[in-house]
Amino acid sequence: MAPKKKHEYTEDKIKTLSSLEHIRLRTGMYIGRTGSGAHYDDGIYILVKEVIDNGIDEFIMGHGDRINVSIEEDLVTIRDFGRGIPLGKVVACVSEMNTGAKYNDDVFQFSVGLNGVGTKAVNALSTYFLVRSHREGEYVEAEFELGKLVREEKGKTDEPNGTYVAFSPDPEIFKKFQFNPDHLARRLRFYAYLNASLKIWFNGELFHCKGGLLDLIRDESQFEKIYPPLHYADKTLEIALTHTNRFSEEYYSFVNGQYTSDGGTHLSAFREGLLRGINDYANKKFSGDDVREGVLGAIAIRLKEPIFESQTKNKLGNTELRSDLVARVSQIVADLLHRAPDEAKKLITKIEETQKLRKELNSVKKLARERSKSVSIRIPQLKDCKNHFDRTKQKHLETQIFITEGQSAAGSIVSCRNANNQAIYTLKGKPLNVCDLKRDALYKNVEIYNLMRGLNIEENLDNLRYNNVILATDADVDGLHIRNLMITFFLCFFESLVREGHLKILETPLFRVRNKKETIYCYSEEEREKALNRIGRGAEITRFKGLGEISPKEFKDFISDDDMRLSQVDIQGDHSISEILSFYMGKNTPDRRDFIMDNLVADAEML
Repeated sequence: MAPKKKHEYTEDKIKTLSSLEHIRLRTGMYIGRTGSGAHYDDGIYILVKEVIDNGIDEFIMGHGDRINVSIEEDLVTIRDFGRGIPLGKVVACVSEMNTGAKYNDDVFQFSVGLNGVGTKAVNALSTYFLVRSHREGEYVEAEFELGKLVREEKGKTDEPNGTYVAFSPDPEIFKKFQFNPDHLARRLRFYAYLNASLKIWFNGELFHCKGGLLDLIRDESQFEKIYPPLHYADKTLEIALTHTNRFSEEYYSFVNGQYTSDGGTHLSAFREGLLRGINDYANKKFSGDDVREGVLGAIAIRLKEPIFESQTKNKLGNTELRSDLVARVSQIVADLLHRAPDEAKKLITKIEETQKLRKELNSVKKLARERSKSVSIRIPQLKDCKNHFDRTKQKHLETQIFITEGQSAAGSIVSCRNANNQAIYTLKGKPLNVCDLKRDALYKNVEIYNLMRGLNIEENLDNLRYNNVILATDADVDGLHIRNLMITFFLCFFESLVREGHLKILETPLFRVRNKKETIYCYSEEEREKALNRIGRGAEITRFKGLGEISPKEFKDFISDDDMRLSQVDIQGDHSISEILSFYMGKNTPDRRDFIMDNLVADAEML
């Protein structure tokens, strides 16, 4: 055996990267995930946000009430009407790290962009970047390619003050990307909610709001509100809240106009202050679970020195403000309830009903646990794997559980799975349609209860045992129905599992086209036609209807890391989940029948 090569740690191994090289080499440090644009937090949207944030900061300081945003294919243009970058520092502000006015409280008191990185990262990660500052009748324009200055000019202008930026993200960094207008519109709506009187134009559409977080709570969720939202706002704090009949709680949190999707200190303080304020008002000792079930709330704060846990600013880390903010929110909530006795009465009634249902549910839970113990110490329908997902440490991300229909399909997967990372849960027939049912249904139905136990999501997702929850059903009408029933189950009771991207669908081949020399698996009729053209005359075509028809040897390829095809179950747009589920899965059969008859498209091959 050849001796192992030694890698010596010497002076010549030490590297010093320029700011530009560091941004391009360690992109995740600056913009988080790169992504294709399919996800709301993908890097291309962070680039847009970093530039818009500068215009928002100008508006907060009282300069400019309009921002124009345009996106055409891969070219983004953003024009604010603030003071404009000082002309002698235009190049430095977009290319030299730790350069900017955000460090100066006299210029920006409540800034989001405190790190001096934003537009520098945009510049470094763009094939084309142009900045033009208009200031008191003069302008300076600079053009860059991959962060390197290629042209600079200055002159006179009739344009109003402000800054214009245009850029195209680098496809070498972001691969095959595409901007999703829905994701951009959502970000711009948040900016509008938080900055009353600011007008944002995006590709000709105006985003403008006067009611602040009150409008956000009214508009963003389509779930029926139990009482009109309560609202408070001053210079540094704004909150709004109401309750819905949902089982989960939902919050929107912001710092200096920045949407903090991962929350942070301000959000945890809001949740605790809400509980204290309601208990102070009612002179009760309601539990946090009872108070917060169904809460729809929003909080926005302004800080002089926010500390974010990453450059993407998704989570606030200022721990020193927690106790004061809890006390302040508690006092505000109690005052709001005293001033709105009708709303307060409905809120307290909602909490008391939740408390009563939770006590009833606890007795149902106890019976369900005793029943399951008497059947088996283990979950009978679960064939577990060796490793389990650790959500806190982000370990074992490759873990998967296949939810299959019947023993036949499960048998194919069991005999060819990777027992280290792939588990199987076998459904017995059609699962329960949980649409319009209460949470106690989860405990009264053995199959649903065992699935919930197997995933370990009874209380929350903190202990989810598998990173990928995969629906593996047959490619026929019954299989699609079972798939819809399972998606309904997760959306009704475990919506966050779907929102966080854990729920997926296993795509299995519909056809096998082969001759003596070659075998091609096809996932659509289009792929089948291409395979037929490739193989030619004498091809044998097999139509797979059920997973059990596929041999374990063949199935091994379909669930291997390299060849497995998965479709993400995703929640996109602003559609109401409750309304969609009620229409398609609820007790309104006549309405569905009429919809099908009005929209039925006949297949020519069937006629």
